Amino acid sequence: MRNLMTSLPTFLLIGKTGQLGFELQRSLAVLGNVVALGRQDADLSRPDSLRAVVRRVQPDVIVNAAAYTAVDKAEDEAELAQLVNGKAPGVLAEEAAALNALMVHYSTDYVFDGRKQGLYSETDPTNPLSSYGRSKLAGEIEVRSVCPRHLIFRTSWVFGAHGANFLKTALRLVQQRDSLKIVADQHGAPTAASLIADITAQVSSRFLANRHAVTDFPFGTYHLAADGETTWHGYALMVATLAQQAGLRLKVAPQAIEAIPTSAYPLPAQRPFNSRLDTRKLRESFHLHLPSWETGVRQVFALITAA
Repeated sequence: MRNLMTSLPTFLLIGKTGQLGFELQRSLAVLGNVVALGRQDADLSRPDSLRAVVRRVQPDVIVNAAAYTAVDKAEDEAELAQLVNGKAPGVLAEEAAALNALMVHYSTDYVFDGRKQGLYSETDPTNPLSSYGRSKLAGEIEVRSVCPRHLIFRTSWVFGAHGANFLKTALRLVQQRDSLKIVADQHGAPTAASLIADITAQVSSRFLANRHAVTDFPFGTYHLAADGETTWHGYALMVATLAQQAGLRLKVAPQAIEAIPTSAYPLPAQRPFNSRLDTRKLRESFHLHLPSWETGVRQVFALITAA
């Protein structure tokens, strides 16, 4: 009789120390054995070294939550960004295909140029504006080309209780600065890492329920973001309002946060003005409900201010 532990599916989670990796360790643990690795054990800047890692673990599901995310720095480190975000996911996907495993990979709204007026669907043409965006698109292409059993989740404006993100930065700035100016012409949906992790677990569970004879599982690329939309200024306004309601001492009141155009805050990497993602395909394929971005912000705000 097989040991109970060995009968459980095995997840290989790459990128355990990031804000998404942190949440994935929690969400995937209820489904099976999670082998969670950080950069010391799985260095995506050395893609070919990942093969030995996968072959040692022999996972049923590979979840790649690691990435080069320094958007502006990537303009000067394009080669490194391509290694980590482009080539490494392809190596993991090749190994997943050899094992007949599921490959889960995360991408970004930055694969689009942001010029579309409405929501971006999965079939819209890609046209990244930055080195970071180009490297993430390269990773998508690599995964699709070598591993039929893949899920690529494009997401946007990720934040969480663990790690650095805009929510934490905005909360700190309204308490420390005498004035605050935030960009108000970029549109998207702040998406909690916990939501992405929970959706990943739900979808993986469906795959694992019949992983030895998968015939109708909807593999492919999906947009995964919270419901609704805002701007960075609207996002900061909500954070400041929550802080005010919580009785925190603010130096900048919500109504004093100044809205500015992107042109007033130049950065090395171009950002898409429209990062709004159409999640209909994900919701309908897996019968999911995606909560509003405000819900996620409230939940994470409560966690970080209670600590």
